[in-house]
Amino acid sequence: MKVTIKDVADLACVSTSTVSRVLHNNPKISNETKQRVEEAMSRLQYKPNVLARGLANKSTKTLGLLLPNDPEELFINPFFIKAMRGLSIYAQDHGYYLMYSFSKNEEEEVEFLRSYINSHWVEGIILFTSRQNDQCISYLKSQEFPFVVIGRPEDTTGVNWVDNDNFHAMYKVVNYLVQLGKKHIAFIGGPLTFNVTQNRLDGYRQALSSRGMDVDDALIIEANSFSEEAGYINMKRLLARFPLVDAVAATDDLLAFGALKAIKELDKPEEERKIAVVGFNNTLQSSVQSPTLTTVDINPDKLGYRAGKLIIDILEHEELTANHFIVDTILIERESTTL
Repeated sequence: MKVTIKDVADLACVSTSTVSRVLHNNPKISNETKQRVEEAMSRLQYKPNVLARGLANKSTKTLGLLLPNDPEELFINPFFIKAMRGLSIYAQDHGYYLMYSFSKNEEEEVEFLRSYINSHWVEGIILFTSRQNDQCISYLKSQEFPFVVIGRPEDTTGVNWVDNDNFHAMYKVVNYLVQLGKKHIAFIGGPLTFNVTQNRLDGYRQALSSRGMDVDDALIIEANSFSEEAGYINMKRLLARFPLVDAVAATDDLLAFGALKAIKELDKPEEERKIAVVGFNNTLQSSVQSPTLTTVDINPDKLGYRAGKLIIDILEHEELTANHFIVDTILIERESTTL
């Protein structure tokens, strides 16, 4: 079984970042700590990753960004643009450059990561999402290559990440809808393989249960993407099967826009089409369309900024006080829940 840097850190009772600093001869490490780490490496017969050490002596000052979208969808969802903006601001202020790639599936993503690492193009990598059984995270951990994830990983052990508290954000959305008097609240989310969808679904379920309301799995919709089209198609199907639905909690503004479009097409008087809709991301369109959309601002700029700070702190061998950071969210009430 391969000995990892985490094994050394556990035996020496230090963090993995401290072991990395010892490997890179960081002068901030005390002789006592250095000796303890070196003894642990000797006992475990640990062999440092040659590539990682080579990169320490050949700085490119470049970060690799991996975006989970094909080119047709990449710039449609404003989340990625805003997160990249926040990341770019922090990186530029600290003398780092960005290189990004996009892909259609996990297998392709892993190939991009392999190219990034083997080519020595980048010093650190930022993943813009996390999935269940995430192949990218597993690969980067096996390579002991510095990386940060935007999104809470399924297993946070040995992973640096930034995210919102998606469970409580959706919990608050559902409580808000219940307080409006809604009794049949549907959930429309993207693929459940994405941890953000699963976390928000857990918040939806718990909020209903805490209110003593039944959780009807028939009102839980898993769309095949986070697109407006997917929201529209799934809302049409939902309305056909459950005409009593009086609220929708969507995990993305684009899904919510599609749901609103389907509601507008109902063959009913306007006063009978009062279905409250809430989205996530607070996109620009949510404040200018008709009706305007109630949404959760997840502060993607801050997510990107914090991800940039975390990866650069790791690369600059700064002492980390925590391996993750939670960015606040805020519910912005607009017409889609007040009409």
